[in-house]
Amino acid sequence: MKMMLNSSQVSHFTLAAYSDPGLFKYVIFLILLCFYVLIIVANVLLIVVICMNRSLHEPMYLFMCSLFVNEVYGSTGLFPALLLHILSDVHTISAVFCYLQIYCVYSYATIELFCLTAMSYDRYLAICRPLQYHACMTSKTIVLLIALSWLFPLLTIIVPILLTLHLQLCGNVINKVYCGNYSIVKLACSDARVNNIYGLVQIMTYIISPLILILITYVRILKVCFSCCKQTRQKAVSTCTPHLASLLNFSFGCLFQIIQGRFDMSSVPNILNVFLSLYFLVCQPLFTPLLYGLKMSKICTICKRLLCGGR
Repeated sequence: MKMMLNSSQVSHFTLAAYSDPGLFKYVIFLILLCFYVLIIVANVLLIVVICMNRSLHEPMYLFMCSLFVNEVYGSTGLFPALLLHILSDVHTISAVFCYLQIYCVYSYATIELFCLTAMSYDRYLAICRPLQYHACMTSKTIVLLIALSWLFPLLTIIVPILLTLHLQLCGNVINKVYCGNYSIVKLACSDARVNNIYGLVQIMTYIISPLILILITYVRILKVCFSCCKQTRQKAVSTCTPHLASLLNFSFGCLFQIIQGRFDMSSVPNILNVFLSLYFLVCQPLFTPLLYGLKMSKICTICKRLLCGGR
C-alpha cells in the first residue's frame, strides 16, 4: 500500500524525464546555455532600444517591451534549473523550488497570451478606428492594459498551486524535465476533482478567452484590409505579421502542453516528449525578439545603427 503524504509534506520531487547521455550532456549544456544567453541578450537589447528612444514611445512598442520583459522572466524561470540538472547526476528538486518554478512558468505563459491580446486590441484600434486611436489608446489605457496583463496572472496563478498543496500524494516522481502543476496533481491519491475542474476553468479563462478576443479583432482587421487601398493593406500586414507569427508559435506550444498534461503520452518517444514540453519555453523567448527585431523597420534600423556604432 502506497504511503499517502500531504503535498506540503513532500520535501522534494524527482524529475524522471532526464536520461544519461554520457559525455554528450556537456554538448547539450553548451547548446542550451547559448540559447539562454541569446534570449537574454536579444530581449534586453530590444528593451533598452525601446526605453532609450523617444521615437519608439508609442503604444505598439510599449506593448512589445512588456512582451520582451516577459520573455526574460519566463526563460529565467526555466533555464538555470534546466542547465543545473543537465550537468547533475541526481535529478531532484526541492518542493519549494518546484512550486516556485510552476509559478514562474505558468504566470509567464498567461502573461504572454495577455500581452498578445493587448497588442491585438492596439492593432485593431490603429487599423479599424484610426481617427479614434489616440483618444482610446491614452497613456492611462496603456498602463492599465500592461498592468492587467501582469497583475492578473501573477495573482491568480497562486490559486491552483494552493489547491495542489492540499492534495495527498502517493509519489514524488514527475515525468518531465521541469515541474508542472498538473504533473503533481496526477500523483494525487486523494480526490483531485476540484483541481481538474479549476484546470479546465483556467484553460477557458487564460487561453480560450484571449484567443477568441484575438480572433474577433483579426476578423475585423481583415474586413478593413480588404476594403482599403493597397498601401494601407501593406502597412497593416507589415505590423500584424510579427504579432500573428508570435501568436501562432506560442499557441502551438500551449497546445503541446495541454495535450501532454491531459493525455497519456507513454507511447511517445521520451526525446519528443521533452522537446514538446520545452518548445514554448525555449523557442518563444528566442523567436519573439528575432521576429520583431527583424520585421519592425523602426526597431531594425535603430538596432543596426546601435550595433554598427552609429554608422
